[in-house]
Amino acid sequence: MQSAGSGWGNGLLGVIIFSGSLPATRVAVGGFSALFLTSARAVIAALIGVAVLGLLRQARPQRGDLASLTIVSLGVVVGFPLLTALALQHITSARSIVFIGLLPLSTAIFAVLRGGERPKPLFWFFAVLGSATVAGFALSNGGAASLAGDLLMLAAIVLCGLGYAEGAALSRRLGGWQVISWALLLALPLMVPVAVWTLPSTWSGIGAPAWIGLAYVSVFSMFVGFIFWYRGLAIGGIARVGQLQQLQPFFGLALAGFLLHEPVAWSMIAATALVVVCVFFARRFA
Repeated sequence: MQSAGSGWGNGLLGVIIFSGSLPATRVAVGGFSALFLTSARAVIAALIGVAVLGLLRQARPQRGDLASLTIVSLGVVVGFPLLTALALQHITSARSIVFIGLLPLSTAIFAVLRGGERPKPLFWFFAVLGSATVAGFALSNGGAASLAGDLLMLAAIVLCGLGYAEGAALSRRLGGWQVISWALLLALPLMVPVAVWTLPSTWSGIGAPAWIGLAYVSVFSMFVGFIFWYRGLAIGGIARVGQLQQLQPFFGLALAGFLLHEPVAWSMIAATALVVVCVFFARRFA
């Protein structure tokens, strides 16, 4: 019970931190290109991770861990940040946040494929019901719809779910912050040239909100949030704790509405409420 409580507590902290990611990305792409934002946040977070690894004298991962770390890098260091940044050039952060309701299902599927977990049949019923609610919302007129933006968000969800499940399974041996640090370091040789190549031609037109957005996604979304998230998944179970992501739209929609003054349609709130009900029951049968 204590381990389960710790897993849920760490997972909830991770979700709260991640909830600011899409609004922050939405603000940041107003001043930076999607490629520069993706590479810059990875480079900044990697420098933090390398510093912590060095200060705490962490042993290098085994050669057999490189494949898993590569998957984590492709999923959460490169794939999800890049695809969401591209998507947010077509849709509002309020609309993109509701797609996060698909993340628990994506994470649960990869928890079975990569983590060896076996949730009960009723878990899948409620997980699919929650995802179907999100898909139905995406096909409705809630928010500023865009086929390109929606498809980019769906691709981002698949890669993110894979990165979450793979990283959580690896965290059981290496530790949560170690996994994201090594994954960031692995991506660094690619991200540095991309960041240099996509440097803004001028810095004068980039406002403070864009810089704040870049700082948030670099420090919190790309590093700090994963410390709690991977630990929560590793302790409490990937499929089970992964359902906490259903709460992320609530936090994210609030941020998009109050901070960015984006319209939050009643259909968004209704869809989010229903997926939260689904996660309550999915948690019981995971």
